[in-house]
Amino acid sequence: MKARFQTECGEFEIRLFLKEAPRTAGYFRDLISKGALDGSFFFRIVGSENASMRKENPIEVIQGGLREEDAQPVAPIAHEPTSQTGLSHKKWTLSTARHGAGETFGSFFICMRDEPELDYGGKRHPDGLGFAAFGEVVSGFETVNRIYERREAEEFLKNQIVITRCALV
Repeated sequence: MKARFQTECGEFEIRLFLKEAPRTAGYFRDLISKGALDGSFFFRIVGSENASMRKENPIEVIQGGLREEDAQPVAPIAHEPTSQTGLSHKKWTLSTARHGAGETFGSFFICMRDEPELDYGGKRHPDGLGFAAFGEVVSGFETVNRIYERREAEEFLKNQIVITRCALV
């Protein structure tokens, strides 16, 4: 199943890994079908030069969707680690943001390079459980790159990038 994101930087399309990561991909499918990501933002862009969190394990990602304080139209789900799904955080992978296991909040990130420290057993998250990969960008790579190029001095953006619409296709 695919979804198309329309942003102020252009469009890109993703594929949801419903077979490999049914819980996490299904969670985001439900968010998209409810229109929950329409009008949300890319609000965090992390690169080597602006990382402020966990600098010992740097990443390059763009993060968007819902924030913790936003209404959550889909209940949190149990963590679905890469050790269970067989997926890994390669360039263009979509994954869910989280704090503790099972603390999802409608936020996702896109890996801008291979990020093995985000997989199960990786050192990016203190609990070692990694993050839950659930999809990949399949077209519109130039748009995703344009978004990444808008990183600022701090990883949390002052000039957030609007996700005008996100729809299943």
